[in-house]
Amino acid sequence: MWKYKSWKTCLTASLALNLVAFIYLGIQQHYQSTHDPRMVNQPQQEHRENAFDPHHPVTPVTELVTVIIRDFEDFENALVETVSEIQNVLGHVKTLIVGNKFPYPPLKLDKTWNVEVVSLATNLLHNFSSSRPDHLIKTKFVLVLPDAAKFKHWKNLQSAMQMLRSTGKTKAVAMRVGGEPLSCMTLDVDLRLWQMMILAGNSTSGQCDMMHGEHALLMLASDFLQLADPFASPFPPCFYIMAKLRQWKIRNFDKVSLARIKELFTDPHNKWKHKRLEEDRLTKFYYQAGIKLVIHSDGRKEYYGCTKSTARCFGTIVDDMPEYLYEGRWTPPCCLRALRETARYVFEILDKENVRYWLEGGSLLGAARNGDIIPWDYDVDIGIYRDDIGQSSHLKDAAENRFVDELGYVWEKGSEGDFFRVQYSEQNHLHVDIHPFYSRNGTMTKDTWFRTHRQDTEFPEHYLKPLTQINFVGMMASAPNNVKSFLEFKFGEGVIGQPRYPNFKKVQ
Repeated sequence: MWKYKSWKTCLTASLALNLVAFIYLGIQQHYQSTHDPRMVNQPQQEHRENAFDPHHPVTPVTELVTVIIRDFEDFENALVETVSEIQNVLGHVKTLIVGNKFPYPPLKLDKTWNVEVVSLATNLLHNFSSSRPDHLIKTKFVLVLPDAAKFKHWKNLQSAMQMLRSTGKTKAVAMRVGGEPLSCMTLDVDLRLWQMMILAGNSTSGQCDMMHGEHALLMLASDFLQLADPFASPFPPCFYIMAKLRQWKIRNFDKVSLARIKELFTDPHNKWKHKRLEEDRLTKFYYQAGIKLVIHSDGRKEYYGCTKSTARCFGTIVDDMPEYLYEGRWTPPCCLRALRETARYVFEILDKENVRYWLEGGSLLGAARNGDIIPWDYDVDIGIYRDDIGQSSHLKDAAENRFVDELGYVWEKGSEGDFFRVQYSEQNHLHVDIHPFYSRNGTMTKDTWFRTHRQDTEFPEHYLKPLTQINFVGMMASAPNNVKSFLEFKFGEGVIGQPRYPNFKKVQ
C-alpha cells in the first residue's frame, strides 16, 4: 500500500511540474512576440525604437542587411558621418568599412556602433581570415553604399528589398545618390578578345547591365559572394564587369534617392587626386581581369596592355601555340595593334625602296578571311625577292648589324635562319618576319625552312607574276595572284573556310 501511494504521489508531482513549465514557456513566447523587433507591426516597432537603448536602435531591416563602404580616400572622406547616419536611420546595422589598407589617420568611430574596419592587405602577424571581410557577412542582403551617402528613412531600403524579391532576373537594385538620374548602360565583355565595350543603353524594362552616376547597390549576399572578387575596387565599375559575365541584370529603383551628407572633393587638387587614384585602381583591375581594350560609346579606345616601351603580353612560344590559346583567349588587342603598326611601317618602306614583297602563310590567310591578322596569330610573315635586298638600305644595314631606326623599330637578321626580322621596339618583340625567296627553274625557293610549318614550302613562281593587292591591316598590301589557289597549294583544299589553331589537337 505504501509503495502504491508513493508512486501516485510522484506521478502527481511530475504532472504539476510539467504544467508549470508549460505555462512558463507560454508566457515567454508571448513576451517575445510582443518584444522581438522582427515580429511586431510598424507602430509597435517605431514605439520600441524610442523606448529602446538609444545606442542600439532597431528597425525591420536591421538584421537583414550588411552595409559595405568600399571606396574612400584617406585625404578626404565622410566615413564617420556616413556610419553615424547608417546607425541612426537604418538601425544597429552591421557595417563594414573595407579598404586596401586601414584608413589613415585612424577613424574616430563610436564604440557602440555596429561597425568593423577591414583591411584587405595581408598582415603577416594575422591569420588569413583577417583580410577577408566575406566571413563577416551573415545577413540575407548586402548594401554597398558610397561614402557620404545616407538614407532618408529605413522604409526606402525596405522598399528596395521588396523590389529585389519581386523579380527573379534582377540581381541588384540601384538607388541614386542626389538628384541626378542614373543612366542605363550596355556592357559587352569578351574575355577571349581581352576587351570590353561600354554603350549607351535604352532599357524600357528598367533592367541594365550597368548604371552610370553615383548610386548605392542592394543585392543578395549569396549573389554578392559568388563574384570572383566581390570587394574589387573601384566599386561599382568592377562589380558590373563581373556581373555582366554572369548575365546579371541591374534594376534602377528611381523611386528612391539617397541624400548626400556633404559634397566631397570640392577642392580642385583633391578632385584631381581622387580621379587619378580611381583611374589607377581601375587600371589595376583591368590588368588582373585581363581586359586590355575598352571601347567607349563615342568610339574612343583605351588600351591597357603592352606598348612600345614594354614587353609584349606573352612569353616565348612553344610548338607554335602561344600561352593565351591554352587559356581560351586570342591575341591581346594591344599586341594586334603593335603587329598592324609594324606591318604597315615595313610595307611602306619596302614600297619606297622598290622591294617586291607579298603576304605569306598565316598572314595571307588572315587577309583572305577577314582582311586582317588571324585573331590568334602572333607575328606577320612576308616573302621578298632575294635579288631586291640590295635595293633596300634597311635590309642591307640589317644584314651587316642589328640596328634601331629613328622610329624605334629594330631591324636584324633572324637568329633561327636566313631571314630578316623587324621588331616593334627593343622592349617589345612583336615582329614582322621577312623571308627572302629566289627563283630556280620557275620555282620559288629559299635557304631556310621551318619544318613544323606546313605552309613553309616551295611554290610555282607564276603566283607572283603578276603580284596583286589585298586588304590587310587597314591598307592594300602586296599579295600573290589567285590567292585562293595559292593558299590551298600551301595549306590544303578549303583552308580559307576552315579556321583552326596551328596545333589544334593540343587545345580541346
